[in-house]
Amino acid sequence: MSLKMKKGNNIIGSHVTVIVDRPWGSYHPKHKDLYYPINYGYIKGIMAPDGEEQDAYIIGVDEPIKEFTGKVIAIVHRYDDVEEKWVVCPENRNFTREEIMRFVNFQEQYFDSILITS
Repeated sequence: MSLKMKKGNNIIGSHVTVIVDRPWGSYHPKHKDLYYPINYGYIKGIMAPDGEEQDAYIIGVDEPIKEFTGKVIAIVHRYDDVEEKWVVCPENRNFTREEIMRFVNFQEQYFDSILITS
């Protein structure tokens, strides 16, 4: 089954490759005060509801990278936005819900969001 056919929680556990366009230690291109303490990017070819490629947070990698292949461990669902963010980490790592939320809070603090895990 392709990733395009998967819905909701079914994406959790899938392996994806994230193209990093906002590496660890960078700042948002429009909101100059938004610092990225993790790597952030998109999954090429997977379209999100906002018409852009699917965004993803990468946790468990503490250095700037350009591309990363890992497993989707959670989905950040935003009630006040049209898109969701996927949370991707190395295959051999696990994180609690609390740890994941601490990693993504730098951006999610501005939205009404919940964390969906398996």
